[in-house]
Amino acid sequence: MNSRLGSVLLSLLMSASVMAGEYNLTVDRVEIDTGDFVKDGIGYNGASPGPVMRFKEGENVKINVTNNLDEMTSIHWHGLILPFDQDGVPGISFPGIKPGETFTYEFPIQQAGTYWFHSHSGFQEPDGAYGSIVIEPEGREPFRYDREYVVQLTDKHPHSGDRIMRNLKMMPDYYNREQQTVGEFFSDVSENGLMNTVRDRMAWGGMRMMKADVEDLQGFTGLINGKGPDQNWTGLFEPGERIRLRFINSSAMTYFDIRIPGLDMTVVQADGNNVQPVSVDEFRIGVAETYDVIVRPKGEQAYTIFAESMGRSGYARATLAPEEGMEAFVPQLREPARLTMADMGGMSGMDHGDMDMNSSEEMSGMDHSSMEGMDHANMSNMDHSNMKGMDHSGTSGMDHGSMAMGKEGPSDPFYAKGSGLVPTAANGGKFLSYADLKAQDPLYEDREPTREIELRLTGNMERYTWSINGVKYEDADPIRLKYGERVRFKFVNETMMTHPMHLHGMWSILDVGADQWNPIKHTVSVQPGTTVYMETEVDEPGQWAFHCHLSYHAAAGMFRKVIVEGGPESTQAKTDAAAEEGGEA
Repeated sequence: MNSRLGSVLLSLLMSASVMAGEYNLTVDRVEIDTGDFVKDGIGYNGASPGPVMRFKEGENVKINVTNNLDEMTSIHWHGLILPFDQDGVPGISFPGIKPGETFTYEFPIQQAGTYWFHSHSGFQEPDGAYGSIVIEPEGREPFRYDREYVVQLTDKHPHSGDRIMRNLKMMPDYYNREQQTVGEFFSDVSENGLMNTVRDRMAWGGMRMMKADVEDLQGFTGLINGKGPDQNWTGLFEPGERIRLRFINSSAMTYFDIRIPGLDMTVVQADGNNVQPVSVDEFRIGVAETYDVIVRPKGEQAYTIFAESMGRSGYARATLAPEEGMEAFVPQLREPARLTMADMGGMSGMDHGDMDMNSSEEMSGMDHSSMEGMDHANMSNMDHSNMKGMDHSGTSGMDHGSMAMGKEGPSDPFYAKGSGLVPTAANGGKFLSYADLKAQDPLYEDREPTREIELRLTGNMERYTWSINGVKYEDADPIRLKYGERVRFKFVNETMMTHPMHLHGMWSILDVGADQWNPIKHTVSVQPGTTVYMETEVDEPGQWAFHCHLSYHAAAGMFRKVIVEGGPESTQAKTDAAAEEGGEA
């Protein structure tokens, strides 16, 4: 009898673990106070950022989202593996949520780790519609910690997203506050010589670009968990504890370089997936990425979490401390980053004056090794959106050192050789590279891809148009994949900007040369002038978004619809119905 009762209780406990957890979210107009300025925005449950949503691997969740706005809205569960009609992208996975309407998302939790959620409607996300997700694993973690904090970053700007987009379209360098100065010119003359410096300035001017085009959007205040630098979000600890910090970059446009002076960080997770631990002094977190790190403060002192923008135009700051009110030294911003000719993938030394820029054959066979003495005088009308014949897959082996206008710095296999964006740790220590990331446990069997798809990341900075393979989203056909295949994506970055590419609904296996130990991610950063490979097991039927996660690049056209054909009959019927419905994302 007791045995039978025990079995019944065990059965009830097991079923409870997979019962639906029900959650409620409202989408609201909110006021956002950064400490520097106050602005109207959009948030969840009356605040921006929204709440930390905590799920358990194996449960089924039901999330009721009520739209209190006077416009359509949506929520995308970034990085979560779920049925495509629950992914939350208007025009691709569902119609959107009307004003006054409550839409219920229902899906199983098939993973663990750190993720986030945000609106996929207009510019609601940069206007404040974002929050974090923490999913506890069914079993034990492969690392130990005593307490944890979400550290959610964003770049809050006083202008609304719509206004920012209008200004960028009108003048692409509208928000660039790091223009080169006369003093910098003379400094370059002293280091590189007058003629080399003049040639360098003429080359960049002829392309109507600037070395300072590292960030499209400056003038922001960096926030951590909704707090500006002066408001100083603080996480408490007991000396000797192991603290897990769940970093999430929810920015519209900003990459952050993160360090905690006085503390080593051990990276244990990337984009929600466990990695073999890597001890670092600093790491760069791309837009939409997440990194989990373990730190162990030992003394009765405060430590600054310092997140410096990649372009050095702003920062976010928070504190770890044994008591409220304690602070630590806040570092100064380092010198602004500058692009080099290497970041142009070798294109910038060419004389385009008499070239038919629509002829891909004319471009593809060119030898870029002898371009140094070419005439740049006729480059002013050059349109970079049509350089679609060029294959930069071999640029990693090119010697850009002579084109970098300065001494060659440290290298990283995921940056062009001689790039001005190669990161270095402020204390001279270890800076995390993608090459350091190895999966803790392989998610998939290592197998040969069935085919390769090349995606050239293209754009025209002067017109502020961004595209894939020279075609904007509204003019492009969908990418069609077959259920069950393994596809190798080849990203070729033909622009001078860094692009965080995000495939919805399926994992991105980043090729770092580690075969079955390659890390599993949901967002892959592609640096200027580089080629990066990732593979995808096509195991989720339906329609999915695939785009650059820089908000204004996606809106300007660097976006694709992916249709996965085949799979279970029930899902295929939904896919067909969604395809007939059509619509814009």
